[in-house]
Amino acid sequence: MKVSILALHLNYGGVERCISTLANILVDKYDVEIACSYKLIDEPAFKIDDRVSIKYLTEVVPNEAEFRGFIKKHRYIKSFKEGMKSLKILKLRKKTMISYIENCDSDVIIATRDIFDEWLGTYGKDNVLKIGWEHNHYHDNMKYADKIKMSCSNLDYLVLVSKSLEAFYRGMLRNTKCECRYIPNVIEDMPSKNDLAPLVNKKLISVGRLSPEKGYLDLLKMFKTISSDYPEWQLDIIGDGPSRGILEEYIKKNDLEKKVTLHGFRDKEYIYQKLRDSSIYLMTSHTESFGIVLLEAMSCGLPCISFSSAEGANELINSGSNGYLIKNRNFAAYIKKCEDLMNDFDSRKKIGLEGRRLVSKYSPDNISKEWFKIIEKK
Repeated sequence: MKVSILALHLNYGGVERCISTLANILVDKYDVEIACSYKLIDEPAFKIDDRVSIKYLTEVVPNEAEFRGFIKKHRYIKSFKEGMKSLKILKLRKKTMISYIENCDSDVIIATRDIFDEWLGTYGKDNVLKIGWEHNHYHDNMKYADKIKMSCSNLDYLVLVSKSLEAFYRGMLRNTKCECRYIPNVIEDMPSKNDLAPLVNKKLISVGRLSPEKGYLDLLKMFKTISSDYPEWQLDIIGDGPSRGILEEYIKKNDLEKKVTLHGFRDKEYIYQKLRDSSIYLMTSHTESFGIVLLEAMSCGLPCISFSSAEGANELINSGSNGYLIKNRNFAAYIKKCEDLMNDFDSRKKIGLEGRRLVSKYSPDNISKEWFKIIEKK
């Protein structure tokens, strides 16, 4: 049996990491191919099994950054040219992906973006099993939720990464042929019990894309308060993205250069090493459909703190047992829980071990069985 996964690109990103992980667990049982619109880097950012075939459908790259840059600088002739170029790129993306969907010989096709869902439902062969895979939370944006409903109406399945999203979209899609299934994301590499974080280093850590919805400016504001009372503690932030310049400016303006390190994008080995060197994991996302980084932190034995606005965190953290959920984005409450853990090694250890116990539910062996059920229509 052959399975195709439709991808926008294979650069750094949460969806891209999930695509790589899924391909790696499916290739043990099926012939797996990733059809990718853009080749942004020479090699995929996340390790993909050599048995997985990768097919790049175009030789172009998006020019959104250039287009927005010229608009911002009021260079309208340049922006017009970039806008026309952008339209050609989008048209080529659509043409090549639809052609792939129409002509590929796969038994199963998994779409990973809403626009791919729509094309798969419209142009996929009748004998192909069509699966959508939604990674984002609609976060009370019904316009976005309606878009997902419309794009998935002609699919056989829509896979959701959280139970709450499955329940929501099941209601949205109840009058369509599309069946909703809950399958959480996978944590591929789980450190051994002998390789957990000792939780003795005065280090806080957060991992993710540096974009507004991740709330990293809020994290820096809270750390500034924490640092005034605990000057020996350090904060590591791993990831990159459009908010980096704003964060660097805040760090410099508030004299935090010696206390906060922005590491940029790093590979999995580097991230795990930094997690094991840390004592508390901090999440400040405004929205988060699942929160795989929480599982990675828990796998290392780290206690985790998150705002409840990160919806996926609510399914992973049992507040007070394996971490803390802070309601209403209450900065004072978040800082208080962080400082409580900073002052109490025994609590860090106890909560970290509880989180570690949870992680085994999301192992490749457990999650792959759920994918097999859908692919084989069981």
